[in-house]
Amino acid sequence: MLDPAAGTETTADLYIENGLVRGNTSPRGANVIDIDGRGFFLAPGLTDLHVHFREPGNDAAETIATGAAAAARGGFVRVVTMPNTSPPVDTADMVRNAIRLADEAGTIHILPAGCLTRGRKGTATADIRAMAAAGAVAFTDDGSTVSDRAVMQEAMLLAHESGKPVFDHALDPTIARNGVVIDGTAAKRLGLPGIPPEAETAIVERDIELAAQTGCHVHIQHLFTAAALLLLSEARKQGVPVSGEATPHHLALCDKDIPGNDANYKMNPPLGRPKDRDALRRAVRDGTVEVFATDHAPHTASRKADGMLSAPFGVIGLETAVGITFNLVKEGTIDRLTWLRGWTTGPAQILGLPAPSLAPGAPANLTLLDLDSEWVVDSGHFASKSRNTPFNGRKLTGRAVLTMVDGMVAWDGRT
Repeated sequence: MLDPAAGTETTADLYIENGLVRGNTSPRGANVIDIDGRGFFLAPGLTDLHVHFREPGNDAAETIATGAAAAARGGFVRVVTMPNTSPPVDTADMVRNAIRLADEAGTIHILPAGCLTRGRKGTATADIRAMAAAGAVAFTDDGSTVSDRAVMQEAMLLAHESGKPVFDHALDPTIARNGVVIDGTAAKRLGLPGIPPEAETAIVERDIELAAQTGCHVHIQHLFTAAALLLLSEARKQGVPVSGEATPHHLALCDKDIPGNDANYKMNPPLGRPKDRDALRRAVRDGTVEVFATDHAPHTASRKADGMLSAPFGVIGLETAVGITFNLVKEGTIDRLTWLRGWTTGPAQILGLPAPSLAPGAPANLTLLDLDSEWVVDSGHFASKSRNTPFNGRKLTGRAVLTMVDGMVAWDGRT
């Protein structure tokens, strides 16, 4: 049993009763269902702060139901959905609708984020107070960046007043322009327009300044450059309320891995250079980055077939997240509990939620992990409706084999 909150690794039985962890004492009565976990690791269920489930507006790529199924297969019991749907989640009514759709889908806990600005246009703040009251857990215009400093400052003040974090897609559109990969050797090799690293650092620097001024917790999404990581490290040392996340694809790949005109390697922000990827791994090791997130972004095969220049940005990641990030443990970069905190206690802290644990009385949101066996990614068998992954055919070690939500088995892949 891996308990990241307690910092313990033990071998024992665990009993569940009425949706809660009971501990190692057997429940009363004879009707006990036995789940054989021998040879596996039991851990609190995983949390992903950054997913796109596309409903409403793009059901061909993903629905809340298929996204939830993919999450359960990946070991996730809780996800935060981004508001860049069609229409966007920018009002209290849209937040309530997102919660209703999530409740209808069932399976896992799905928490909606609300927009920072009306229509995600970046020109006027949305009704953040009302959305927070309706159940939004964070605010972001993910997929686009609020360029106007005054608008972002007002949004941060409103979010801070509501006790919610701001998640920022930190990429200055005036610098990024029409780029599709990072500026560098790969951009030249592929003949594609590049995105300068300054597109990220300019916004990260601004966000750090505004976080210090407003007191709002700002969480930088999908970091991809060494320079931005240095800014984040210095800000955290100074006590600025700012955090950042690392995606599996930015940890595992760099621009040199792009094979050619394959849009399954096109994501926003783009893959960094080798030095950026290595800096991100170091940032996870030294604690600058304490959160993993997939940025699960489904797209149909027909859209991705348009190639690197014209296809939409984004790759899926829920069903490969464990295997890709656990490689950091295999390499010796971090230990098992540090890795697990990136998917459990780290995200919970950002959201202001209790730390997931295996302690008696904790909700029985659990995942059973096989961290020893190798498997080969086959996107044709994914629960997600989309197949846009750069990891198809890759051999990985580590995957979820069972997911339990509130004491009920949401997915069992042991057979």
